[in-house]
Amino acid sequence: MQDQLITALELIRDWVWGVPLITLLVGTGIYLTVRLRGIQFRTLLYSLYLALIKRKEDTDEPGDISHFQALMTALAATVGTGNIAGVATAIAAGGPGALFWMWVTGLFGMATKFAEAVLAVKYRETDKFGTMSGGPMYYISKGLGWKWLGTLFAIFAFIAAFGIGNMVQSNSVADAVEKMFGIPFWVTGVVLAAATALVILGGIKSIGKVTGTLVPVMVLFYMAGALLVIIIEYRRIPEVFALVFEKAFSPTAAAGGFLGSAVLTTVRMGVARGVFSNESGLGSSPIAAAAAQTKYPVTQALVSMTQTFIDTIIVCSMTGFVIIATGSWITGKTGAELTTIAFTEGLHSSIGGLIVTIGLILFAYSTIIGWSYYGEKSLEYLVGEKWVMPYRVVFTIFVAVGAVMELQLVWTLADVMNGLMAIPNLIGLLGLAGVIVLESKSYFKNQLRRKW
Repeated sequence: MQDQLITALELIRDWVWGVPLITLLVGTGIYLTVRLRGIQFRTLLYSLYLALIKRKEDTDEPGDISHFQALMTALAATVGTGNIAGVATAIAAGGPGALFWMWVTGLFGMATKFAEAVLAVKYRETDKFGTMSGGPMYYISKGLGWKWLGTLFAIFAFIAAFGIGNMVQSNSVADAVEKMFGIPFWVTGVVLAAATALVILGGIKSIGKVTGTLVPVMVLFYMAGALLVIIIEYRRIPEVFALVFEKAFSPTAAAGGFLGSAVLTTVRMGVARGVFSNESGLGSSPIAAAAAQTKYPVTQALVSMTQTFIDTIIVCSMTGFVIIATGSWITGKTGAELTTIAFTEGLHSSIGGLIVTIGLILFAYSTIIGWSYYGEKSLEYLVGEKWVMPYRVVFTIFVAVGAVMELQLVWTLADVMNGLMAIPNLIGLLGLAGVIVLESKSYFKNQLRRKW
């Protein structure tokens, strides 16, 4: 019975994550880029300044956490196994050219991320706890007036939080720890659940404080390891760029177990894994953006769009460069195993595998923390604030459960829910594109006094 259910869900997953949704995701990014006159390119440096240097408003504004903490909470949820295993899967199946299409997805996805944050802050509400609540369910129901569609999004997001944002992550950590250190799955599950409880039981302010410290450390740690490999293999960097651009537009013959053999496969894998990694268009990160202390929606939107830049253009590129520069992409391996082989080969030491394992643990743990908040706000929208604390307790228990379970069914269901989240969110973004443009024009004209 379970095998039949998994097979049925896999068919649904392949349909949900098929060409139509991928086209809609990228197409929405392109459309918003045009409507916003390439805002991600024109304001990138200013956005990075707001996000990483200024980091918060000069005065106290409505909200629960700073710009930087909201960004780090969103990054906590997106910088995850996709940056390690997802990139490797894309390159193994689509060749080096898949990295180019991840870049394309990331660059246009920045406009999508900007739009999501504008609407999240504009339509957010203050709940009975005095904290902010916002995201696609709010801007769809309040902006478009389609409460039923907002409810659908909240249902999809709530289910996805227990799958892709919880059990799948804890299981990945338990598996990595067992292989590297020989620690039993259940021990890892208990420790991870306790670590999760210490953070999420305190709510968004606690989450913001932890992610504000953890995320920069874990990203810099992983990037340092990748950068060391790239420095060692520096002579191959021109070759890496040549392969990425050449194979983005021309088929690659199968060799050494390499699966990709057509441009369509390269494009599909690059775009799908890019979206899976940065979540632009899925509607998850605007839930965190809504908690930011800010007076103007566009200010947080500028900060939020740097999430996609950091996640895809920087972190995913690092993983891709290591895999391609070391020649590991033709080994026939895939996923985290391929990334581990690449780091080990690049550093000529088992330390490479340790870097990947530690990175995977930290990335997965941060994803659990970030997604706990997304699931919490989705449940709060559906049934009210009284269920928030019970939810946090149950979510923590499922972290331990996920570490010791066989999760093929959960993983597949989570993939389906993750994809279904995008549909109502993209409808909201396209339907409210005019609002996004007006908010942006007003901000740049009246606040920054720049010509639009």
